[in-house]
Amino acid sequence: MWKNLLYLNFVPAFKTCTEKEVELLQNFIEKSRKLAVITGAGISTESGLPDYRSKDVGLYSRNGYRPMNYAEFLRHHCSRQRYWARSFLGWNYVHNRRPNISHLTLTDWQRSKKMAAIVTQNVDRLHHKAGTESVLELHGNLYNVKCVQCDHRISRILFQTVLTQMNNDLLNDESLQAGGTAIRPDGDIDVIDDFIHSFRFPCCERCGGILKPDIVFFGDNVEQQLVQRVYQQLNECDSLIVLGSSLKVFSIFRFILHAIQYCAMPLAIVNIGPTRADTLKGGNILKIDSKISHVITKI
Repeated sequence: MWKNLLYLNFVPAFKTCTEKEVELLQNFIEKSRKLAVITGAGISTESGLPDYRSKDVGLYSRNGYRPMNYAEFLRHHCSRQRYWARSFLGWNYVHNRRPNISHLTLTDWQRSKKMAAIVTQNVDRLHHKAGTESVLELHGNLYNVKCVQCDHRISRILFQTVLTQMNNDLLNDESLQAGGTAIRPDGDIDVIDDFIHSFRFPCCERCGGILKPDIVFFGDNVEQQLVQRVYQQLNECDSLIVLGSSLKVFSIFRFILHAIQYCAMPLAIVNIGPTRADTLKGGNILKIDSKISHVITKI
């Protein structure tokens, strides 16, 4: 039943890092005067949130699931109904996740001036919960809801209260409580069709427009102003570390290309499994195939 979401192990099988690898990363960081860090879903798996692509435990590997496309969300009422029904039931689980030792370590790096800039692909706000400041959220976050017409915004916590009030009868109907028990990276779960088809959600209170989570859906575009801020921060740094990202999507990979080809930056990657940058030519790349917390907590 969806009232009892499972806390699963979403960390894929990994190799223990060697002392030599830790030493190489330590030297990498010590040589940097202004270090930039990019994080992906892999940094949050130890907090109980899955990623998409990891072998055996990533969402794509487990059931071939593909997240909702932005055009589909805008085009069909039933698509929005399905999204909000699933998101509504998964919200408390996502909201209750706590930062793990890797998030907290990056906060320490920032406070000790070891890290000058941080960009994340994640929408979970675990960096903020860890106390990290000035985080550039490339794909937005789940903690705000906005109108696609007038840009009016409300907090997701308040929106959850509205959804609860609109669907109280569904929550008390035992026959509608079957479905999945595992969370997805974008914060939703499987539920039965009868629950979805009965689910109610509001339009924008100001203009009657469509409300969406303040995230970048698949098929959506990152705001150009934010893209330029990321480029600007990279231009001001002299080295880059990627933590927990396969770098498969171009919205993040373009910054890797920029760092290597335009800024001539040395690059370090800590990730379980291959990344899109592993075979890049002409770059100074240190790759450590291991769990993030096993590496950076030793620095």
